[in-house]
Amino acid sequence: MIYLLDTDTFNHFHRGRAQVLDRTRSVGQQNLAITIITRVEVLQGRFEFLRKAANASELKTAQQRLDESDRALMQWRVIRLDSAACSEFERLRAQKALRKIGRADLLIASIVRANGATLVTRNVRDFQQIQGLRLENWAD
Repeated sequence: MIYLLDTDTFNHFHRGRAQVLDRTRSVGQQNLAITIITRVEVLQGRFEFLRKAANASELKTAQQRLDESDRALMQWRVIRLDSAACSEFERLRAQKALRKIGRADLLIASIVRANGATLVTRNVRDFQQIQGLRLENWAD
């Protein structure tokens, strides 16, 4: 079983949240991954922090955090959008009931479904509308 951590759960892992660390140890690193969407979201947040830095001190801090996040992301297997995930995205996007779900969340769900994985997220409510999506919350 592959467990794909969403962005929020990845950030909890990166910050050392005990429940997330314990659960990742119990399932084993070989069963863990993130999606390309999570990688993009983490880096976008760091780039935005860097871009908005108001002075030299903030720039230095922003660069350090970007470097730390980049190193942390490199330690993870990243599941990318393949043709199966793209097809799944089109199918999910066409469902009227799912239109309120954000595009990034639909992309994550598409990758999860295409890979027969379980999504690890605190945002269970946002994803539970998607039928057949296996969800777990390791942070609460």
